[in-house]
Amino acid sequence: MIILTILAIIFILGGVFFFTTATIGLLRFPDFYCRMHATGKGDTLGALLAVTGLAIYNLHHGFSLATILVSIKIIFIAVFIFLANPTATHAIMRAGLDSDVEPWTKKEVPK
Repeated sequence: MIILTILAIIFILGGVFFFTTATIGLLRFPDFYCRMHATGKGDTLGALLAVTGLAIYNLHHGFSLATILVSIKIIFIAVFIFLANPTATHAIMRAGLDSDVEPWTKKEVPK
């Protein structure tokens, strides 16, 4: 059972890492499209890793039918997040394009 706990901690810490990098990208990138890319990728992977870690941690209590079924339900949630987050990011990005949000470009500095 200690191996499952260590594996769950690794997955959850990986998820927290990707959530943190997505937040830093949201704060640091220059325009809407770069920020959407950072948060779309980082949040999807972070949520997938964190929820998978929770499913593994749930098995820490033993391999009974109840814990296995709950872990399977948690994995279904992870699959739904994996499918829904990129779709939502694409829809928001499309709304930005339809609203004529201009991408950031580096301006030339006069000499």
